[in-house]
Amino acid sequence: MIGLIISLAILLLISIILVAWYVGTYNAFIQLKADIPKALANIDVLLKQRHDELPKLIASVKGYMKHEKGTLTELTQARTAWMKAKTIEQKAKLDNQISEALKTIFAVAENYPQLRASENFQHLQQRISGIENELADRREFYNDSTTTFNVRIKQFPANIVAKNMGLTTEFKVFKASVAETADIEVKF
Repeated sequence: MIGLIISLAILLLISIILVAWYVGTYNAFIQLKADIPKALANIDVLLKQRHDELPKLIASVKGYMKHEKGTLTELTQARTAWMKAKTIEQKAKLDNQISEALKTIFAVAENYPQLRASENFQHLQQRISGIENELADRREFYNDSTTTFNVRIKQFPANIVAKNMGLTTEFKVFKASVAETADIEVKF
């Protein structure tokens, strides 16, 4: 009789541990899954801020950069396309195009001393550069969140809970474009 009670107590304890583990793992997946859209929303907030600043930047450099009209047009088109983009991949590709165009504008601005001296241009350049730095941080958080989620849905025994929840599809991470990973030529 005592042996049966001890066996039932052990079985009950094991059951409680398994249920607690399942509930904890389930809740962890809920949190991980919620972090990803939150991270994307934070990126979108910054991208929206950057997109709000772009028309002001274009207006401030337009008069100076008549020879760089193609870059300004590319920036405007990429901004418009980004606003219409539906998928993460589309937004990431257009975001990279915008970043490249901004780098070109800021680099070409070096050839225009009056433009560089313009207080408005300096303010916009600092503002957009600050947003770019914040975007890098937010992309890193998004990539951390997606990587953690992607790993957890594959790990045993958590993958059992993930499959029960229907969480089998991995999220994509933001990747740098080929242009962003190319070597930079430094001339003295």
